[in-house]
Amino acid sequence: MKGFDPISLKEMDSVKLMDRTDTKYVFTFDQLPLFLEQLKNDYKILDVNGNRISRYESLYFDTKNFDLYFCHHRGKPNRFKIRFRKYVESELNFFEVKFKNNKGRTIKDRVRETQIDGTIKENAEQLLTHKTPLKTDNLEAKLWVNYSRITLVNKKSPERVTIDIDLTFKNEEQNKTIHNLVIAEVKQDKAIVSAFIKVMKKHHIREGSISKYCFGVISLFNKIKHNNFKPNLILIKKILYGTTART
Repeated sequence: MKGFDPISLKEMDSVKLMDRTDTKYVFTFDQLPLFLEQLKNDYKILDVNGNRISRYESLYFDTKNFDLYFCHHRGKPNRFKIRFRKYVESELNFFEVKFKNNKGRTIKDRVRETQIDGTIKENAEQLLTHKTPLKTDNLEAKLWVNYSRITLVNKKSPERVTIDIDLTFKNEEQNKTIHNLVIAEVKQDKAIVSAFIKVMKKHHIREGSISKYCFGVISLFNKIKHNNFKPNLILIKKILYGTTART
């Protein structure tokens, strides 16, 4: 990651993009160095206390019957993700509500938390009540989704690119790490010319991925229905193993 100009968390405040469009790509870790080399003139890289790769730990909530998961599975507009997130290097904790509306925009709201203890209460409960029709009594912690992230910030336009590696899913019974997979996400206020998307097209990396939460649910809860996700799961398997074997 040499060659990138750094940007600090404070400097990145101007591109929080809490209301945005998201475009996802998946490819192998082996491809990442080449892609980064082609992007260093167009983006700055987030640097947190000397770390250019930051660890994220997210605890996701859903109903007993995985209603939020199945909203994603059905492709339902106006759907939610509910989570606590720990930003390890910056020592920050948040309770976050993500809302995908029927116009394809992702809107994120969050409140600071001193710690993550697996319960939605006080300010977190107020945010949940204000932003969603959900009730804390109907939600339970389902799984952790942990990974390391490289964050690129466009030098000229309101755009961020997050590049996630070392993806790990865990709950009380299981712990699974997905090796050699990169999930990249382009976050924009509005459609702009994106150097990252140009690199993806140049190397024939097509748009498409799966929610990390949904991927985690499928990975840890083997009997859960996931037919509608099979095309993206097959794509991921092909990237990782060079096969289109059944998922």
